[in-house]
Amino acid sequence: MIEERPGRTTETRVVRYVGGAPHDTFDEIVTEEPLELRLVAHGEMRTLAVTMRTPGNDFELAAGFVTSESIVRGRDEIAQIGYCIDPAVDAAQRYNIVNVELRAARITDVSRFERHFTMNSSCGVCGRANLEALRDLGVAPLVDDTRAAIATIYELPDRMREAQRVFAATGGLHAAALFTRDGDALAVREDVGRHNALDKLIGWAQMNARLPLSGTLLFVSGRASYEILQKAAVARIPIVCSVSAPSSLAVDLAREFNITLLGFVRDGRANVYSAAERIIT
Repeated sequence: MIEERPGRTTETRVVRYVGGAPHDTFDEIVTEEPLELRLVAHGEMRTLAVTMRTPGNDFELAAGFVTSESIVRGRDEIAQIGYCIDPAVDAAQRYNIVNVELRAARITDVSRFERHFTMNSSCGVCGRANLEALRDLGVAPLVDDTRAAIATIYELPDRMREAQRVFAATGGLHAAALFTRDGDALAVREDVGRHNALDKLIGWAQMNARLPLSGTLLFVSGRASYEILQKAAVARIPIVCSVSAPSSLAVDLAREFNITLLGFVRDGRANVYSAAERIIT
């Protein structure tokens, strides 16, 4: 028997009220499933992280995670990415395990990812690292002269929503969208977690030889957390926009690494927290 892969949405029975009248019907809700990310190198295997995610673009999620966490520097360091085919693994779980096979002779030290074994899809791995640790990984402040018009920034929420297919059906997903400086959409990814959606986006860029993402704009749903800015710094995204508020550590990181950070981008308004010179009228 071939195990069916989980889809992005799940149909469920609900009782829907319209006014005071109940109706038995069905609703589409977003699927949430665990995903275990494993590193493999010359017969050695280690679990890197476990996260709750929306099925779909799993290989991009894996590629984006190992890229944004500086485990690999380029796609040539990845031999292949695939689902687990170990016969010892229950068939129902094989699409919930992704192996990232490295070309390296051995797996790098993964002790710094111990907290990732219980990643949370809504807030990421909070407090795992600090700005000094990010510099230790070789991430430098951005040198990028990209400029974007504030009028273009105001259009990004609607342009991202137009591309959110699953959100339109469920209303239960976050999204990360990558745009040119003129506001043209390059790619949009969705997931129950903001950081997962961004990892899928960075994974798309890694697998299509689009890194670094110089000269681009990132728009994320929800708040701008430290982890969102950390991943943007590694991917070299100069302008990060969020529909909601940033955290204090996200602002600190944006200022330290010369990333333009905008929050509360909606209804023709925005707050610019760092590197405001990239925004023009």
